[in-house]
Amino acid sequence: MNKFSGKCPICGQEMTITRLHCRTCDSALEGNFEPTRFARLNSEQVDFLENFVRCQGKLNWVGDELGLSYPTVRGRLNDLIRAMGFEILDEPPAETRQRSAQQRQTVLEDLAAGKISAEEAIGLLQTDR
Repeated sequence: MNKFSGKCPICGQEMTITRLHCRTCDSALEGNFEPTRFARLNSEQVDFLENFVRCQGKLNWVGDELGLSYPTVRGRLNDLIRAMGFEILDEPPAETRQRSAQQRQTVLEDLAAGKISAEEAIGLLQTDR
């Protein structure tokens, strides 16, 4: 069976699925159907996704498997994310995460020492997210 890439082989634009057919009972359904996010991927992206899942999402394993550097693997993952219609989310740098953890620890220590009330601690911890 032919694989469907979701793109027109002539002009490269997105195609619309208009007919579904069951090979078992020979029934058919016609209309306009939107392809899944996975149908938007080209064959290289599908191969990468399969390796990513098989490697349990560990980018260093994917890199070892495909013989690619970590930055290249990260770039391909970002391309895959965009191809599926998602935005790339920026993680805060490690220093920011560490500073947040230290601020939470300070709030908890102040609570334990009686310097602030439980309500104040809750408020401070909620604004730290």
